[in-house]
Amino acid sequence: MGDGTTVTCTGKGTPYADHYGKQDSPTCGHRYEKMSTDQPDGAYQVTATSHWVVEWAGGGQSGTIEFDLTTDALPIRIGEAQVLT
Repeated sequence: MGDGTTVTCTGKGTPYADHYGKQDSPTCGHRYEKMSTDQPDGAYQVTATSHWVVEWAGGGQSGTIEFDLTTDALPIRIGEAQVLT
């Protein structure tokens, strides 16, 4: 996640809905505790890996193929706004 945290999810996660508000994800998520302004270029460098297992059958044969897809590091800028009214 770029802040020293690794998140491992075992399912597809939960789509966000407005009624969740500021709650953490019930299945898979990450909450940044600090803004990214003190990071190089003002952003956390985040990578993601997706692990796939494909079972196939056809033509009298079958098999399993496993592979990982990994992104290059992507910058994620985290900020906050505080307002007094």
